[in-house]
Amino acid sequence: MHDLVIANGIVVDGTGAERRRADIGIKDGKIAEIGEIGKNAAEEVIDADGRIVSPGFVDLHTHYDAQLFWDPTASPSPFHGVTTVLGGFCGFGLAPLNPDATDYLVRMLSQVEDIPLSALHAGVPCDWTQFSEFAGRLRGNTAVNAGFSIGHSAVRRVVMGERAVGEQATPEETARMQDLVRSALAQGALGFSTSHSVSHNDHHGAPVPSRYATIDEFKALAAVCGEFEGSSLEIQPGLDYDEEACEIVTSMSVAAQRTLNWNLIAVPDLSDKTKARIDRQLAMSDYARERGGEVVALTLPTGVGLHMDLYRGGVFDIITGWDKLFRMSREERLAALRDPSLRAELVTKGRTPDSAGEMLLNPEVLAVEQGMSPESAQFNGKTIAEIGRLTGKDPYDAMFDLALGDGLKTLFTCLNRDEDREAYEFRVKLWRDDRTVIGGSDAGAHVETIDSFAYFTQMIAQAVRRYGVIELEECIQMLTQGPARLMGLRKRGELRSGWHADITIFDEATIARGPIHMLHDFPTGASRLYAEAEGIDRVIVGGVPIVERGRWTGAHPGTLLERGRDTRTVGVGRRAVESELAYAE
Repeated sequence: MHDLVIANGIVVDGTGAERRRADIGIKDGKIAEIGEIGKNAAEEVIDADGRIVSPGFVDLHTHYDAQLFWDPTASPSPFHGVTTVLGGFCGFGLAPLNPDATDYLVRMLSQVEDIPLSALHAGVPCDWTQFSEFAGRLRGNTAVNAGFSIGHSAVRRVVMGERAVGEQATPEETARMQDLVRSALAQGALGFSTSHSVSHNDHHGAPVPSRYATIDEFKALAAVCGEFEGSSLEIQPGLDYDEEACEIVTSMSVAAQRTLNWNLIAVPDLSDKTKARIDRQLAMSDYARERGGEVVALTLPTGVGLHMDLYRGGVFDIITGWDKLFRMSREERLAALRDPSLRAELVTKGRTPDSAGEMLLNPEVLAVEQGMSPESAQFNGKTIAEIGRLTGKDPYDAMFDLALGDGLKTLFTCLNRDEDREAYEFRVKLWRDDRTVIGGSDAGAHVETIDSFAYFTQMIAQAVRRYGVIELEECIQMLTQGPARLMGLRKRGELRSGWHADITIFDEATIARGPIHMLHDFPTGASRLYAEAEGIDRVIVGGVPIVERGRWTGAHPGTLLERGRDTRTVGVGRRAVESELAYAE
């Protein structure tokens, strides 16, 4: 007798194989049988007639390290079909800690990942020192499966103290950092993560600790992963994909003999500059392979909505030269932005060719999303170029004047130029490239500025149903088997007998991401962007339903994933081939 049977469903098993009608029997959290089972063979039956039954979606790049302490569902992810979330990336995390480092690391996490500081202070106890203690607080208390890497900036700050920002590590300090990484991996951390990106600055406006590492430090810490079965590597290499970035990612992969993934290839438009940038990004994989490494890019499968203001600074703070603005207090910022010379400096530096600001500050793209006063709200939906023409001002003066009038809280956005058939046709080529894997939601981070957290339902709705540029079976494979294999997850990412019963049931005709809106449900009433899912019937983790018709069931069946026990090694070259063979057994 099975514990649960999902009857009459249309099974899309995650391998890319054609769909088929079948029942799925579940026993003790595992898939026991797929075929003709019948409704009388289980204590509980879910009738999935006419519905797609697929593996639960795998989100391999999140920042749910904090949110899971007050939200065991990691919402909205499971409501969009996700059953497994991975975190601790870009060198940021909440373990290890010590009394000297805790306040800095929490404030840094708040700044760089745009998580309200009040929510972190109220919602996360931070009363541990080791990774095992952090993980132990979550074990048994999550609705979804969750696993975490150990972050470079946390390790560096714990070992070096205030010297972590601004100075190189001594050989003795590097050895101590290696020991901390080694200890975390032994305690179940999935891998090691870091950042070399100019977009990552702390709450003082200074580069985060990992950005002061030498290439020898990156290599030394990555090499520790090579000592442990099932370990992984991740990095945010920066915004310039030059020889230095290639050398860092390659040397880390070679030192550990592990596949390294990095974040992120996006397609904001189809301009020649964007295509040239993507070519440079993909070339990092070629560079690594020629030197005995393996480097894989995460690529976001949909457009991204940006929601930015000059009050908090999220997203705007990655623009070249704008970091100085956000090192000021808000009162100082208000005064400074009245200075014409500072405005000119910000625009000139910000629009450096091939930089993030070139796109973000494009006057034909940057628009007012929501004005906070009648004077600014009249321009909702208009670009700053349009506002400049209407007011007789320079577009950037118009932008700064509106922001000043709203106390810097005017909400800006970049109008999407990436949600049409042509954009999705281009993306499909990226998805099928063996140098990429679908990923990069950043769910749990940038909660007030970026809305990429629900790309799963959006990808199916747009790429499969609306534009028809890819079949559902291949799309599901990219959301399940693809990320599971990249991260070496054991017996997850496919519907197969003996594998974990992590399953999503949905209506192919209606699945979609609902409208983006703001919730105020974080601790202390802090706000976040949110979107409900449409067309998701049920989500099952370890054989236990956690979502039914858009509501959490209250169950906590999620597994706290541990390196080795729940992961296998994904190596480089021949090792990668061997690991794939082991995966298939």
